Amino acid sequence: MSIESLHTDHAPKAIGPYAQAVKANGFLFTAGQIPLHPDTMEVVDGDVAAQTEQVLANLAAVLQAAGCGFADVVKTTVFLRTMDDFSAMNAVYARVFGDARPARSTVAVAGLPRNVSVEIELVAALPAA
Repeated sequence: MSIESLHTDHAPKAIGPYAQAVKANGFLFTAGQIPLHPDTMEVVDGDVAAQTEQVLANLAAVLQAAGCGFADVVKTTVFLRTMDDFSAMNAVYARVFGDARPARSTVAVAGLPRNVSVEIELVAALPAA
C-alpha cells in the first residue's frame, strides 16, 4: 500500500503536524477544514453560512489538487459548534454538492479550532490512474 500526502497552496496550510489530505488505496482522505482563507490564514468574517462557503471552497481546492470533485466524494463528516446552525450549513452544503449525495455524519462538538462554527472533512474516490 502506498500513502501519499497532498498539499495545495489554494487551501489553508496545515496548522499542525498533519497533511491537508492523504491518498491511500484509491481514496483521498482530507483533514478537517475550517473557514480559514488560504491567503491570510485568518478566519473569514460572517455567520455559519459564510464559514461553510469558505470550508467548502477549501475542500474544493484540495479535491481539485487530487484530480477529484464533489461528485467523487463518498463520505463527509460535519462538525458544528451548535446544531442551531444545521439549517444554514445544510443549505450551503446542498447547493455546493448539487446532485452529489455522499454519506454524511453531522455532529455538534464542544469546541472547534479558532472558535469557528463549522469544520468539515471528507473521503473521496480517486480517479482511476
